[in-house]
Amino acid sequence: MYSFIFIFGLVGNGLALRQFCGSPKTANSTAIYMANLSVADLIFVASLPMRIYYYHLSANRWTPSRTFCLLTFTLKYISMYGGIFFLVCIGMDRFFAVVCPLAKRLRKVRTARAISVGVWCLILVLSISLPFLRFMAATRHQPCLPDPSSRRNRLFILVVLLLVEAAFLLPLFLLLFSYCSIIRTLRQPSRLAPSKPWEGRTMRMIYSVIMVFLICFAPYHLNLFWFTLTKVELVQNCTLAKINQALHPVVLTLATMNCCLNPLIYYSSSKMFHKESSASSGSQ
Repeated sequence: MYSFIFIFGLVGNGLALRQFCGSPKTANSTAIYMANLSVADLIFVASLPMRIYYYHLSANRWTPSRTFCLLTFTLKYISMYGGIFFLVCIGMDRFFAVVCPLAKRLRKVRTARAISVGVWCLILVLSISLPFLRFMAATRHQPCLPDPSSRRNRLFILVVLLLVEAAFLLPLFLLLFSYCSIIRTLRQPSRLAPSKPWEGRTMRMIYSVIMVFLICFAPYHLNLFWFTLTKVELVQNCTLAKINQALHPVVLTLATMNCCLNPLIYYSSSKMFHKESSASSGSQ
């Protein structure tokens, strides 16, 4: 699966990023967020050979170094939370475009670039701090696997779990708020006239982003929550532990697939991007 994801993720995000960088004069705020999303996905795609190497040699009882684990997990978190945070940026950008069209300042290219820099700083802080916290609860012989045997290690594991779940749930609530507001605005009685083409493209983008969240991120974070609680024995249920253990590689693969699905958000709404870009450049 990682091999297929590597190929499709590299091709899809590479073509998308080339499209974004090919016409910088007509770039708009949404295109900037999508370009940053593609960069985050390409960073993770570049790390997939390392993960394939890790799983291949682990079958031969190879013990990876702490540096190898740190780099692998850091790249994983960059992709996951880069995907989550920039999808939220795209959702909020659509919110201001549809619900608050007078807030043009928040959709300027300069503002989008400044927000992207701030988001990258947040992503890097999370992506570096989470593996360090994880390794503080690991053994010397298994640096990639946290050890829940001691009470101190359990505390570190639960802190990491809290940060991971918060980094998913808070953006999810923000995304649901923005998209519910957009749908409510588009369905107001005063808008019963035939819908404009951009409204249909906006709805397609909404459904695409929600699909990525539901397919890729929600199962992973839900299973990770119960998986961790059973590992630290806060929840003692053998059946639940076996189910979480069996589902863990499945939901991890689904979470990895977000780098293949994210380019579909751009391709399904590309006409809207180009039309808005042309309109903003024409007004300037």
